[in-house]
Amino acid sequence: MKKFSLLLCLLLSLTIALAACGSNADKDDSSSNAGNSSKDLLEKIKSDGKIVVGTEGTYAPFTFHDEKTGDLTGFDVEIAQEVGKRLGVDVEFKETQWDAIFAGLDAKRFDMIANQVGINDERKEKYLFSDPYISSTAVLVTKSDTDIKSFEDLKGKKSAQSLTSNYAKTAESYGAELVGIDGFNQAVELLNSGRVDATVNDKLSFLDYKKQKPDADIVIADTADDVAQSGLMFRKDSESLVTEVNKALTDMIDDGTYKKISEKWFGEDVLK
Repeated sequence: MKKFSLLLCLLLSLTIALAACGSNADKDDSSSNAGNSSKDLLEKIKSDGKIVVGTEGTYAPFTFHDEKTGDLTGFDVEIAQEVGKRLGVDVEFKETQWDAIFAGLDAKRFDMIANQVGINDERKEKYLFSDPYISSTAVLVTKSDTDIKSFEDLKGKKSAQSLTSNYAKTAESYGAELVGIDGFNQAVELLNSGRVDATVNDKLSFLDYKKQKPDADIVIADTADDVAQSGLMFRKDSESLVTEVNKALTDMIDDGTYKKISEKWFGEDVLK
């Protein structure tokens, strides 16, 4: 009987020891898998030799296709290319409509968005931003013969807007009925055809459009008091990448590269 009890104790001890080993192995595997899944994004970009950038490609002068060559170009495109150059990687652009661009970032279709994305508290809750690289003001754009003279006159009027933009929220706050568009050029088309009464947009987009088409029958009816800032946008898991991008932006400003790109597209430094 004693021999049987001793044997039983030995078997129980062996079982407990094996279970403990299995538990430790599981923990080791779990830690290893966690380490692999959380691989630093900057490290991955450096390893792949490229950064994937989401952009519209239809939003002149920030991101659009040259009419003669068909190449993707614009202020944001050149800024992103210069950032990639300073990170030591190639830049691959993936074009998508504005209303789908955030979902594309969430789905990891790209690593960064370069599309004059306005920095606001709501977006900062979910995403990371670089240091601001554009400062501008919102303007109310109408036709010259309209009775709309101020933002307050938007109440009950139709305003052409990218529906998820800061400008759409501004128009809506003044009581406008929103009509969805993909870019400023489309807003002007709707204005000219009488399908909308106005658009709230970026002053830089207006100035660029008038530079390209000086005879266009559109005017700035009102200008917002506050200055809006834009940044390159990232997922929350991109802290080290944002740090490197900020360094690249700072170096671009310090050595005059940023000013050169800005003056090419706008005739002035748009960060001031």
